[in-house]
Amino acid sequence: MSELSITRLGPEHLDDLLALSVDREWRHEQRKWPLLLEIGQTHGIWAPDGGLAGAVVLTRYDQRLAAIGMVLVARRYNRQGLGRRLMAHALAANEGGVTVLHATAQGKLLYDTLGFRSTATVMTHVGELAPGAEDLGHSRPFTDADAESVLALDAAVLGAERAWLPRFLKFAERVRVVERAGVVTGYGAAWRNVGALVLGPLVAADLTEARYLAADLLAGSDLPVRLDLDRPELAEWAAAHGAPESFRTDHMVHGGDLPGDRSRLFAPAMQAVG
Repeated sequence: MSELSITRLGPEHLDDLLALSVDREWRHEQRKWPLLLEIGQTHGIWAPDGGLAGAVVLTRYDQRLAAIGMVLVARRYNRQGLGRRLMAHALAANEGGVTVLHATAQGKLLYDTLGFRSTATVMTHVGELAPGAEDLGHSRPFTDADAESVLALDAAVLGAERAWLPRFLKFAERVRVVERAGVVTGYGAAWRNVGALVLGPLVAADLTEARYLAADLLAGSDLPVRLDLDRPELAEWAAAHGAPESFRTDHMVHGGDLPGDRSRLFAPAMQAVG
């Protein structure tokens, strides 16, 4: 399959990407894919028999950091080296910067051979979350006046500027902040995907603040909620309030150490973009 070239994909290829996702028995994520095409670099390999043989998304933060996600290979092209080629292409496109991703157990087998190393186990919880009254009402809705503070906080925690974050906050259904003595110390968002309201990103000064934000963001949802968590304490809280663990992934890094202050990052924006 080495003769098949890797090309950049755009919004006009949305239907092809959705078809590839369905081929892999992923969900038909019609809201998520247009955002990824807008904020990231989507690369694909066209199959000789039509449609996409594979695809990958690289979402740059700045020159220091990027995330790889949505690594897909059509089932009929399994075990022919396309996943490795797509990963190598995405890593090269990051031009030597640090790269992060979330890996399933199957994907981790490949990523290990490419030099990625695990930094955390991420527990995905899904269910009908019903926070206790003691956790509600400690945050307020985000306003445009908070934008500068939220962007600065996010950059300090991630160690890189997510130029696409303002677009993501508009994409989200709910955005809230925690303020102490007039200073925004935490923020979070929740966005609607197929069949679930997804928590992320979640940035907070400490575990208590993270719990308060999660509670306010997810309370009263008309859909099941999803939380991608790497803190056992927060995972236990989610399970105790109606959202049990569904599956696990590995958070992995390539090309150096993670920048920023990761002690204040409690959930990614989405697993595909970190």
